[in-house]
Amino acid sequence: MDYAGSNAKPTTNGRARSPGPRIATKIVVAGGFGVGKTTFVGSVSEIVPLTTEAVMTEASSGIDDLAATPHKSTTTVAMDFGRVSLDSELILYLFGTPGQHRFWFMWDELVHGAIGAVVLVDTRRLADSFPAVDFFEDRRLPYIVALNLFDGVQAHRIDDVRDAMAINPAVPIVTCDARHRESTKLTLITLVEHVVRLRTGATATPTRATA
Repeated sequence: MDYAGSNAKPTTNGRARSPGPRIATKIVVAGGFGVGKTTFVGSVSEIVPLTTEAVMTEASSGIDDLAATPHKSTTTVAMDFGRVSLDSELILYLFGTPGQHRFWFMWDELVHGAIGAVVLVDTRRLADSFPAVDFFEDRRLPYIVALNLFDGVQAHRIDDVRDAMAINPAVPIVTCDARHRESTKLTLITLVEHVVRLRTGATATPTRATA
């Protein structure tokens, strides 16, 4: 969706001219249960994010693994939605997927029209993110992997995570803190750059992947 902005830009002769069209595009934020998707969307969104959080009940007992997130009391049952402007010409609409397997029937609808995805990973529970990676691989949707630094600690080297998850070397893996806007924004920029490289056929080494 392209649409015109409201602020005129000056030309070299001092006259105002209409700005170019603003480009709005769709990004999916996915991953396993409790990896920080709602936090990620909420931290970077410039609007009050729409969430579909529901209080967890005894019905989830034995289904949702809370070992790594013992204080989690709510869960996304449909999607999270937010918006962020990367610059004056590019707006991203963010759609966070529900993490539990019983809600995955919604994923195909949520990713429809998306240019790419961020797969959030909790390195304490790598296996929980395998299905999300497989989902985007099967649909050939560009994605990057973002290791969410719970408590600000990077527990594993990126190369070790890449090997453990069998991630293609061409797929960027970055670290992020889903609680902090600048960190999540840089993650989204990495995804956009990755999509642009794929669409233009360019090859470049990701700059934010650190060991």
